[in-house]
Amino acid sequence: MTEVSMGLLDSVIGALGQGGQGGGQAALIQAVLGMLAGQGGQGGGLADLAARFQQGGLGDVMGSWVSTGQNLPVSPDQLGNVLGDDLLGQLSRSTGMNGSDLLGPLSQVLPQVVDQITPNGEMPQGGLDIGAVLGQLLRR
Repeated sequence: MTEVSMGLLDSVIGALGQGGQGGGQAALIQAVLGMLAGQGGQGGGLADLAARFQQGGLGDVMGSWVSTGQNLPVSPDQLGNVLGDDLLGQLSRSTGMNGSDLLGPLSQVLPQVVDQITPNGEMPQGGLDIGAVLGQLLRR
């Protein structure tokens, strides 16, 4: 991530944290964006996440988040199985939350963020534009 993107990310995370969501929510959003951008060793980006969902038998769930229609829900247990211990461990370290506390909020936040970064029902080409995602999240 560039310095500008990191500064913008920090500003938005601060604003989200002050919107009554708390620091945990802000840390979770920051970790999810990092994971989806393939930053900081947190997975291989959105394409890697889609592959994990496909391999875990939940490709239709992930597909609903990317598409322009209704988002299908994912349970914390399903999400934990799809992400695996390695990625969950990285997200736990990034957020300061343990795995069991992380999965509930993550099962709510992840579909929303994926939906926001795929507004035209397509996976972004050429990487994730963090600035655009953050702007969309702030407008919500």
